[in-house]
Amino acid sequence: MSEIQWLDEESSVTFQRLLPRLQQRYQGLGEDVSVQEWHSFVHRLETHFKSVFRLLVNLYGQRYDFFYHLEEIISLAMEMGHRRPKELKELDTERETNPTWFQSNEMVGGMCYVDLFAEDLRNLKEKIPYFKKLGLNYLHLMPLFLCPEGESDGGYAVSSYRDVNPKLGTMEELADLAKELRKNNISLVIDFIFNHTSDEHEWAQKALAGDPEYKKYYWIFEDKELIDQYQQYVRDIFPERGKSYTYRPEIKSWVWTTFYSVQWDLNYSNPEVFRRMLGEMLFLANIGVEVLRMDAVAFIWKMLGTDCENRPEAHMILQAYNSLLRIAAPAVLFKSEAIVHPDEVARYISPNECQLSYHPLLMALLWNSLATREVKLLQLSMRNRFQIHPDCVWVNYVRCHDDIGWTFDDAEAWSLGINGHDHRQFLNSFFSGRFPGSFARGVPFQENPQTGDARISGTLASLCGLEKALQQEDEGEKELSIQRILLVHSVILSIGGIPLLYLGDEVAMLNDYSYVNDPAKANDTRWVNRPAKDWKKDTDITETSDTPQGRVFDQICHLIQLRKQYPVFASSQMEIVNTGNDHIFSYLRRNSGQQLVVVANFTERPQTVNANEVRLHGGYRFTDIISDQTITLDQDLVLEPYQFRWMLKQN
Repeated sequence: MSEIQWLDEESSVTFQRLLPRLQQRYQGLGEDVSVQEWHSFVHRLETHFKSVFRLLVNLYGQRYDFFYHLEEIISLAMEMGHRRPKELKELDTERETNPTWFQSNEMVGGMCYVDLFAEDLRNLKEKIPYFKKLGLNYLHLMPLFLCPEGESDGGYAVSSYRDVNPKLGTMEELADLAKELRKNNISLVIDFIFNHTSDEHEWAQKALAGDPEYKKYYWIFEDKELIDQYQQYVRDIFPERGKSYTYRPEIKSWVWTTFYSVQWDLNYSNPEVFRRMLGEMLFLANIGVEVLRMDAVAFIWKMLGTDCENRPEAHMILQAYNSLLRIAAPAVLFKSEAIVHPDEVARYISPNECQLSYHPLLMALLWNSLATREVKLLQLSMRNRFQIHPDCVWVNYVRCHDDIGWTFDDAEAWSLGINGHDHRQFLNSFFSGRFPGSFARGVPFQENPQTGDARISGTLASLCGLEKALQQEDEGEKELSIQRILLVHSVILSIGGIPLLYLGDEVAMLNDYSYVNDPAKANDTRWVNRPAKDWKKDTDITETSDTPQGRVFDQICHLIQLRKQYPVFASSQMEIVNTGNDHIFSYLRRNSGQQLVVVANFTERPQTVNANEVRLHGGYRFTDIISDQTITLDQDLVLEPYQFRWMLKQN
């Protein structure tokens, strides 16, 4: 008998043994239990139990107490599913009948920090009309949980998953916001920071007090030699902050801290950690979160003698959590955050793991194409790597709250004659404004003077040249910068998947250099691209087209509305079109009987598109839905500087 056959047989036996015990537990949950709900739970459990069992056996099956932990994990999913509010249970049923609802061309996302965008959750709820005006139906709120005062890595050092930072509001206000967003067809997205907690979290505090059970929740070493053995193979994410561990004299031990000294890595080899974090995840699901951004997925499993990144067990943990959510809260989706090699990014994307994924490669190569004025690497990489499982989608963005890292495949770059190391040095020089003739005004992040390694911080408008153009009062450069801003937005809105705007970019917000005056932020240049929204100023912007910012807002709103009108923009399916011009990025979209060709000029000079190459994908007659112009391709097509066209085939 093969191992798979044995697991399947053992799964069936375990399911039958477990069911009566679960039913007894269910009946003890309260007076509101029902036969209908029990049968619904059993149906979902039966559907997903084999998957959960296989995964947990692989992770924890060697433990003597495995079946105890298995029952506790399944019971927790049952209990939290029962506690789910009625309207969320109805949403579960609705989403189960339409499991790829998120692939709609209606989907457009925005992300923001609550305090920087609206001060607190109450004020944020009042901004729902603005979200609707912009066309959003997916709102990602940056970390808003209780966290340490001062340096908290922008909120990613979580002290409690069940308490909102008091400066932002309360968990009750977050649940109320989620309900109001849902009424307005906007899905709430929250970061689930599950690689680590802050050292102020209750579990860490108990570990610091010497509790042996809670010390097992983290990677804590009394023996320095042992952690050195692990660290021999592990890269330091932030080298200038030292090694990826921190000495804590209170317990005379070293703690694994991949990112910051106040962020303690959780130990998922302990099944109790898996179960407790499942409880935190389902708590957030039950307040109305519809998408969980799974933070730092590459780092959640450690193994001696490896680099402790992208381990098979990390995928098993995500898949097990995914299956457990199908049982307890099927409306909830996962979005992976894996800023690693493109091959590794793709491995987190599947209906059984993360249905959504950030697309860092597209982001990095859009900036690369703006700097080089060539699309060869962008075109090659998208041809090779864009296609994913048809039931999943990319989340496409031009920038986020974080820095820009130059993630691309060096072998693909080398096939085009590009040296990856040298090219990254060029990109850092260009976007920090050091390269002669650069239009960008970025700030290096984590720059290493010895190696030249760095990443780039900056708002989209500043990186696209608007800051420089305004400062130099150069009208020509101002026009070009506006076109660059619109160009890159046109790609994320049309290429396939969910477009995600960092809110503030839609009104071309510039770098905020005042962060250096705040001691908690001064050493982190990423705060330069997290400016606070000025509602009076931005209201004036959105009501007039007389300024660069107003023009950007109007045009982005126009592109979003076009996307929502045409079902050809649904899903993530896309084909690269070779135009024969290295400065033109082009791709084909097909859906619902519609066919559309996108062409985009990545230079400040007019460029010619070979008409015959486009005719191969739709004949002679198209409508540019952006300008509502008919295009007849009886001769080559000329694109003006940074011009883009969305050309719908005429029937």
